[in-house]
Amino acid sequence: MKNLKLKAARAGLDMSQEQLAESVGVTRQTIGMIEAGKFNPSLQLCIAICKVLGKTLNDIFWEVES
Repeated sequence: MKNLKLKAARAGLDMSQEQLAESVGVTRQTIGMIEAGKFNPSLQLCIAICKVLGKTLNDIFWEVES
């Protein structure tokens, strides 16, 4: 499942995938794969992403079942 919340939060800060990747110590491709739903990041990486974006784990990574 695509992570549109991550993409929206990143875009809301006018931050590129490259800038976010550099801030958390991964490649731009890793951020792209997370946003595309093709990679499940470690908890440590999730926390690092949330800190950079100023969001909680729930804000970015929690999936609401319909």
